[in-house]
Amino acid sequence: MRTIVVGSRQSALALTQTGQVIDDLTRLAKENGFDYRFEVKKIVTKGDRILDVTLSKVGGKGLFVKEIEQAMIDGEIDMAVHSMKDMPSFLPEGLTTGAVPRRKDPRDCLISMEADSLDKLPQGAKVGTSSLRRSSQLKAYRPDLTVEWIRGNIDSRLRKLESGEYQAIILAAAGLQRMGWEDRITSYLPVETCLPAVGQGALGIECRENDAELLRLLSLYNDEDTARTVAAERKYLNELNGGCQVPIGAYAVLAEAPTGHSHEGQKIIRLTGMVGSPDGDRILKKSAEGMDPDRLGIQVAEQLKAMGAEEILAQVRG
Repeated sequence: MRTIVVGSRQSALALTQTGQVIDDLTRLAKENGFDYRFEVKKIVTKGDRILDVTLSKVGGKGLFVKEIEQAMIDGEIDMAVHSMKDMPSFLPEGLTTGAVPRRKDPRDCLISMEADSLDKLPQGAKVGTSSLRRSSQLKAYRPDLTVEWIRGNIDSRLRKLESGEYQAIILAAAGLQRMGWEDRITSYLPVETCLPAVGQGALGIECRENDAELLRLLSLYNDEDTARTVAAERKYLNELNGGCQVPIGAYAVLAEAPTGHSHEGQKIIRLTGMVGSPDGDRILKKSAEGMDPDRLGIQVAEQLKAMGAEEILAQVRG
């Protein structure tokens, strides 16, 4: 029997979603004749260690995955379960994404004890978020809000809200759903108001590209529809040379090609991309559709570059 060592961050959410993936893979392995057992190895990442400054000021890519990827390269672990939105658009040499399981809810959500929606928050309300992407879009939608950074894991952010430090916080809905805390969600933010982060709601299962045996099992866990849409979003991010600490959003969905379309009867990808200034004064947004995820990601990125996206991102990076 082979033991598959799975690297995970130490947060409750990371360990919960890693455990859920292990349960799924254990079942798939049993059904398909793989003699595997799984064990978890906890790893602390740079993003977990530095909690006193915003992610955008920590700098660098892969803040929540780099140490985990190094452990995989060094052979200390065999695979890792990442939140796809934390994964850099380029993977280190020798590593690959073995599976992208079915995506959960990609939206951001509002949690507040003072109002039941973003629109009903009081004038000047203090809203906590650790994301320039969310902050930019919130300021564009409600310029009166006082948007302040908040770091820490989900439960510590919820405690800060409950203690009155903030009148509302914004979190990814999928994280709360995976934790079984869906009842804490006050309302969901429409993607038209707050476009999600690239890959939000999706997981990426990373392993060594020469581990053919494990890759065979992971291929059974891959959701092709999710993989296609997330690939378009990640190619878009790649073209803009972005990471999780810049104000970039993207969301792709599959839709049936309409009658008369060159791909009638097939599922086309509709991708919307966003780049915003941190103050919310400029929100650039563009949508396009196509069959090829990479080509579509490049197309939307190029359209936003033509609108001035690179200038905005250069200012953010300083």
